[in-house]
Amino acid sequence: MRAFIFPGQGSQSVGMGWALAEASAAARILLEEVDDALGQHLARLMAEGPEEDLILTENAQPAIMANSMAVLRVLEREAGLMLAEKADCVAGHSLGEYSALAGAGAFDIATTAQLLKLRGRSMQAAVPVGVGAMAALLGLELDVVEAVAAEAARGEVCTAANDNAPGQVVVSGHKGAVERAIEIAKARGAKRALLLPVSAPFHCMLMEPAARAMEQALAEAEMGPSAVPLYANITAAPVDDPAEIRELLVQQVTGRVRWRESVAAMAAAGVDHFVELGGKVLGPMVKRIAPDARITSVVSIEDVEALEKEI
Repeated sequence: MRAFIFPGQGSQSVGMGWALAEASAAARILLEEVDDALGQHLARLMAEGPEEDLILTENAQPAIMANSMAVLRVLEREAGLMLAEKADCVAGHSLGEYSALAGAGAFDIATTAQLLKLRGRSMQAAVPVGVGAMAALLGLELDVVEAVAAEAARGEVCTAANDNAPGQVVVSGHKGAVERAIEIAKARGAKRALLLPVSAPFHCMLMEPAARAMEQALAEAEMGPSAVPLYANITAAPVDDPAEIRELLVQQVTGRVRWRESVAAMAAAGVDHFVELGGKVLGPMVKRIAPDARITSVVSIEDVEALEKEI
């Protein structure tokens, strides 16, 4: 069995998608569709920067989706590898869920771009810059991190936000609480504990205003059936009902990204090949969770050609 998986925030970089767009008309057209949907030159920003503009959450989120979708468009239009035929399920890390749903046909490209633009803008606006923070606590398992976060909170928000892989958990919340969590984690034996260069504390209750904005937007967005099941971040379980998916996407704004459990669940269901579209960040996590799985990262036209021969 095969899963197509889609990266989340942090995978953006200046130059992303440029070589693929130069090599493929299908990729260029996809990027133009995103530009038209947003009314901005996002493709140019992806190709040329400046980096400080690309990493803004409201730009990074649709850019990462556009990059993944450009790869998928080339796979489908030029290599004849249709997701609905080659994938048994899809999953995405945080914003990557929107990419996964677009790939599976639940949202069209324009709707996905507009939803992610709003999601990024709403997340940034939910908490004033400097009030929140996120930190990676490496070398501690989830139950220990949960205890660390609870001890660090002291009346503020501090929670395990991303359970990425064994020994790789991210906490999110008020900056003071997150800084306390770093010190407590070090005292409890963390290999590393460091603040992340993010502009907002994602996936914690401080994001509640953004969740309400997405609830309204998703209620109004046109959504069709997903060609294959989505393993949702919130439940780490497959879902294909549009109404349930909408609700899970709202919950995901403030809830934990259960990536470790999602990959483990896919592997337990028989998935032995994970294909990451548009990045090379999820593959190493997957390998730590499912060591026997085959991992393929598809970013370039050469990667597309290699996958075409492989499957």
